[in-house]
Amino acid sequence: MKKTTWKNLIYIYVGFILACNPPSKSVVNSETINTSYIEQSPSRDPNLSEDVYFRATGNEPFWMVEISEAEILYKTPDDSILFTSFEPIIAADANVKLYRLKSLRLNMDVQIQQSVCTNSMSGIELPYSVKITKSATSSATPEILEGCGQYLTDYRLHDIWVLESMNGEKVSENNFQKSLPMLEINSAENTFMGFAGCNQMNGKLFSEKSLLRFTNISTTKMMCPQGNKESEFLAALRSSTTYFIENNRLQLSNIDGLLLVFKKID
Repeated sequence: MKKTTWKNLIYIYVGFILACNPPSKSVVNSETINTSYIEQSPSRDPNLSEDVYFRATGNEPFWMVEISEAEILYKTPDDSILFTSFEPIIAADANVKLYRLKSLRLNMDVQIQQSVCTNSMSGIELPYSVKITKSATSSATPEILEGCGQYLTDYRLHDIWVLESMNGEKVSENNFQKSLPMLEINSAENTFMGFAGCNQMNGKLFSEKSLLRFTNISTTKMMCPQGNKESEFLAALRSSTTYFIENNRLQLSNIDGLLLVFKKID
């Protein structure tokens, strides 16, 4: 009986020791991004824009660049560098932008060229080729990285929009074939479809930051009655280059002024 009691006491004691000393956590083999070193300031400014409008990636080694209104972020599996002061150099004769970036420990040039680029691992084609030339400030030997990128079309465009005014004048169904022109935009696919005022239409979007173009517009071939303003609407849509969204309105403009105003519908 005493032997049993002593055994029980030993078991209780061992259990108590184990409960007070939980086993150490196992180490998971994973890649961690080091975000503790930000080049321009010791902490990220909470007022800086998080809206990324361009993203590029490359392989072997893996890297990623994200450009937003106020930041350029360069990432690798083991580092993260943020630049907050930049202005692109734009080529006069081609769609090429060059960002010259400098920090305490890194000099980096990011060149973005409109040229079809194929991802070396996935085989996916993107519309921009990206070349990075970087070197540590303590080294004169540059490293060159190449990859593919794309501008990210504003997610707010992804909706159905009905024409409200054209060339500064309110429109009505009487100006068209019983219904107002409308756009259904798919910002993820950079496509659109809709009604032009007489015929059905579809096409593609070309987007770069605040630039927005409606391209490859095709329509059905139905004859339109006299006085229908479809041709005027399509001409305005094709010539628009910039956009602005406010109060559930989509405004399309070009260098000459405001062309089209659409109202968002639910």
